[in-house]
Amino acid sequence: MPRVAATWPEGRLCFVCFYEATRTYGRCPDCRQDRLLPGPTNDAGRATCSTCARIPYDFHCERCGNEAAHQRGRVCVRCALRDDLHGLLGGVPTNPALRGLIDALCAAERPESILVWKRSAKVQELLSGLGDGTIPVSHEGLDTVPGRPTEHLRALMQHHGLLPQRDPYLPRFERWIETKLHGLPDPVRQPVEHFATWHHLRRIRAKADAGATTSGPIHSAKQEITETVKFLVWLHETYQRTAATCTQQDVDEWLANGPTTRSAIRTFFVITKRSRLNTTVAVAHRSAKTSPSLSQDQRLAWIHELLTGRSDSLPYRVAGMLLLLYAQPLVKVVALPTSVLDVGDSGMSITLGSHPTDVPEPFASLVREHLAARPNLRTGAGPDNLWLFPSTLAGRHLHPNTVMDRLRDLGVNLLGARNRAIGELVLECPPSLVAEALGYSAQVAFLHADKAAEPWARYAGRSAL
Repeated sequence: MPRVAATWPEGRLCFVCFYEATRTYGRCPDCRQDRLLPGPTNDAGRATCSTCARIPYDFHCERCGNEAAHQRGRVCVRCALRDDLHGLLGGVPTNPALRGLIDALCAAERPESILVWKRSAKVQELLSGLGDGTIPVSHEGLDTVPGRPTEHLRALMQHHGLLPQRDPYLPRFERWIETKLHGLPDPVRQPVEHFATWHHLRRIRAKADAGATTSGPIHSAKQEITETVKFLVWLHETYQRTAATCTQQDVDEWLANGPTTRSAIRTFFVITKRSRLNTTVAVAHRSAKTSPSLSQDQRLAWIHELLTGRSDSLPYRVAGMLLLLYAQPLVKVVALPTSVLDVGDSGMSITLGSHPTDVPEPFASLVREHLAARPNLRTGAGPDNLWLFPSTLAGRHLHPNTVMDRLRDLGVNLLGARNRAIGELVLECPPSLVAEALGYSAQVAFLHADKAAEPWARYAGRSAL
């Protein structure tokens, strides 16, 4: 039998009903005042305030005066949370960033979740360190305490302007390079360090400074650096040669006796030729021999499943539909702001390229449902997250690997789905218009049209997307 949380004129309330009742706000239909509405619904089916419902309890907090469920005695949950945070920070902080942090945490839509979060020993240690000054209130200070609690706090402070914005992936990449170089013999470490820092790291820092996303470039850089390390270690241990004394035969042997990922050393040898370290070795650009693609029947089956099935949660179904309908890479999908959508009385459109594209039903209804219930908005970040797919970290969007893994687990061939989607689109419209509408280069669109062997004469007179 459920435990009884309260006994009101309407009868006994379990904790679930009590929680819902003491967190429902609005205009009381009887007295027309904007108040907490814990009372039972009236004849019109609308909840009523405690006075009109004759509930013998005053819900006003004795500290702030707001009507809310009481957490301790007659103190509301937000005031109780503020007391706890002051205790962990060693009193009311003088640092404006820490004061702003407290305000942000206490303003969360569900402050109860912050109460649970701060019970963690790691969170308490982090907040205590920030309060007593052993951890400076800066990115550099937070870098000394790596972990999920720190990243959650950092994202929250950036979102509320309490810390300057910083690319989340670049510092991890810098630490990754240090770890990768550790323990390598000098003949291997020196050229790899030059390649990693003067080529990749400098380029990615420039992207971060320009506000561009660095997730994809860092992923590619890691693969190239890793394959280069493997090759130079093999070269050093097998032939006692270095990057400077490496021969074309060495490279050809390495490429011929391993997986295709070994071709990622090409960029390293482009750089060595440019720096005059080794001008004799050339690695040809590798082109994929096959291009995976779903059949149109498979694509339509997945569209039907994501529209009508319950194989995954709503955000991942919407992301999958953007892949299957509009051939959008998931790296781009997760970084879409809500502003790309235009929801009007006459329908919905989405801007993925240079001009809006219609969103057909029933996908438009699915998108509306997602917009009305975007996840991860009830913590300290608040509901003003600009991303279509918000992350659990304040002010950030989902990581592309998160969505990729979920859709792969369902059985979706991501590259095959994208290839089939753009292949079908260039059969319906001129490739140049498809490129403009979806944000592709004209070269890529014409390449897919060429693979579809579509004669250009058919395009005359057709309408754009």
